[in-house]
Amino acid sequence: MLTGKQKRFLRAEAHHLNPIFQVGKTGTNDNMIIQINEALEKRELLKVSILQNCMEDKNEVAGELSEGTGAEIVQIIGNIIVLYKESKENKQLQLP
Repeated sequence: MLTGKQKRFLRAEAHHLNPIFQVGKTGTNDNMIIQINEALEKRELLKVSILQNCMEDKNEVAGELSEGTGAEIVQIIGNIIVLYKESKENKQLQLP
């Protein structure tokens, strides 16, 4: 579980990032979760965009992604989800 100070730090780090995954009409699936998990191992912090035609609620999508990848939800703002998962091999971010 992330503290408030850690979440603020991660939000600041994620500010300049562009979303690299999009959740569309079909919602999340196993393949998407595997790909996001691999990207989290390389980057630790990433954004996921939810398209307007997505039938699922953004909080449900965030929960599914978090549960499937073991990542922490840093922020949900608009239709953007920011996820963080500490990398085992490519440690880049040092949390306060």
